[in-house]
Amino acid sequence: MITAALAFAVAAMIVNVVPGLDTFLVLRTSAVRGRGCGLAAALGVMAGCAVWGLATAVGLTALLTASHVAYTAVRVCGAAYLVWLGATALWRGRGKAEAEPVELSVAAGRRAAFRAGLGTNLLNPKAGIFYMSLVPQFMPQGAPVFGTTVLFTAIDVVELAVWFWLVSGAAAAMGERLRRPSFRRRMERLSGVAFLGFAANLLADRP
Repeated sequence: MITAALAFAVAAMIVNVVPGLDTFLVLRTSAVRGRGCGLAAALGVMAGCAVWGLATAVGLTALLTASHVAYTAVRVCGAAYLVWLGATALWRGRGKAEAEPVELSVAAGRRAAFRAGLGTNLLNPKAGIFYMSLVPQFMPQGAPVFGTTVLFTAIDVVELAVWFWLVSGAAAAMGERLRRPSFRRRMERLSGVAFLGFAANLLADRP
């Protein structure tokens, strides 16, 4: 089991550090709204991964590949959510940036960041397929499926926590140096276009 867990940890880390929607969301949120919001977004992503992992452990994610309707429903909802995030970012990046109340930036901002991280992960069927396709490859023969899947999910979430901690710190440091209204507007516009691109890619995907 130790050998299998180590092998899974290496494979999962390779997948986690490849630039994707989750990393982009944490990076963008940290640069624009600070590390606190970036870590809140990361926590949302990790919560989504935990849900997908548990769903895989009980066999629910198999529905995504077995049912075209289920996969398409999650995919379309995910794309719609990304379009909403993209449109919101583009709207914020328009014209002259307005100052936000402190309580909105800190309290509501972190809650919104958490919801964004959770939503983008849970509404991305690729996240579920990741666990369903990767976990069985490292499952030791005769090992309990539920317990092993939960263990592998925990390993992945811990690795994500370390990775997002590094990403959020670097992005927040960059944002502090460039925390000007013009920089924030450009970041919001870039983020909006990127979210729309992720939405188009998700819509084009097929199970």
